[in-house]
Amino acid sequence: MPSSHELSRRRLFGLGTAGAATSVLAGCMTPERGPAIPLGKAGQASVLGVANERFYPVVNSAPLEAEFIAAVGRQRAALDLAPGAALPTLQLLSISGGGENGAVGAGLLNGWTLHGDRPVFSLVTGVSTGALTAPFAFLGPAYDAQLKAVYTELTPASVLEKRYLTAALFDDALTDNSPLFRTISRYLNARMLADIAKGYDEGRLLLVGSTDLDAQQPVIWNIGAIAKSGHPKAEDTIGRILLASAAIPGVFPPSMFDVTLDGRAYQEMHVDGGAFAQAFLYPPSIMGQRQERLRRGQPVISANAYVIRNGRLDPEWATVERRTLGIVGRAISTMITASGYNDVLRMYGSTQRDRIGFNLAFIGPDFDKELPEPFNPGFMRALYDFGFARGHAGYDWAHKPPYV
Repeated sequence: MPSSHELSRRRLFGLGTAGAATSVLAGCMTPERGPAIPLGKAGQASVLGVANERFYPVVNSAPLEAEFIAAVGRQRAALDLAPGAALPTLQLLSISGGGENGAVGAGLLNGWTLHGDRPVFSLVTGVSTGALTAPFAFLGPAYDAQLKAVYTELTPASVLEKRYLTAALFDDALTDNSPLFRTISRYLNARMLADIAKGYDEGRLLLVGSTDLDAQQPVIWNIGAIAKSGHPKAEDTIGRILLASAAIPGVFPPSMFDVTLDGRAYQEMHVDGGAFAQAFLYPPSIMGQRQERLRRGQPVISANAYVIRNGRLDPEWATVERRTLGIVGRAISTMITASGYNDVLRMYGSTQRDRIGFNLAFIGPDFDKELPEPFNPGFMRALYDFGFARGHAGYDWAHKPPYV
């Protein structure tokens, strides 16, 4: 039997064919777009004109490293620490993609609050469904009720609208994710932006990953800096960043960002951050100063990393149909599974090298409920309750990935 995850992806990709098959040629105009950023200019354009609004770490990791250093400076100022005084232990949180499985991470976080030892995170990163969770995790227990609502009250109708069969050939995706943008906008308001900006002032970072499809580059968006900017389009831009990070290519439309480079207007196409990495903590290259201090035997800031993998890490067995779509679907599912595991290995390796405590949560085989359809409310509530119970009891974090 195919796994519940595989069935979910098949049905999700099949949603576009479920619309009424009226005229085959109805709406066959292909979507238009503005000019793409010229070759070799990735990372030089701006959306809002905020200098540190985002980073292209593959092109140049120095600006992101500078942002981490500046955050430590803001934290020292917020805590009124004397020069040279030790900072408290930094708590880092990475939340992965995983679609409906994001409910387990939401439940774990909220249960963790009731257990009584959930830290204030100095860094929160998110990709895909993890990007939707990340602002609530960053803001802490005051936003637990909203986080629960996102994953226990969500329905397919609040995520997507079906398109016609012809969307596979003539449109930019099989479904329309406008409902998801409206859902995001219900929670993302002026108060939330002000609270994110306050966290940024305190020296804490909220980073969300998307994929610039034109440039084939991962993009790390500095949500706190955008919220702090006071730009009139900050709220809308953050909403579209979260939408982009969760935009599964081919299933959901890409988010198009109007940008400016050298006084000229261009347009970028961004999709699910999971196309490049399903989770991240920090690019290894930005820890040069920490690694140098470790080599010299000098003290470094104590840090713990928590990784919430919204999915399983063990293989999900299935009988694969001997048909083209069955084989292709299973191969894609296998690549996604391998990518997710490799992301965890990469983060584990970085934390071990940088002397940062590693803590991992993931869905184990003790959760065996089947997903009957994409974004099924009953399944997501059950998964939320599963994560909540374990967080409330005191989650038994793994300190290395399975099979290592």
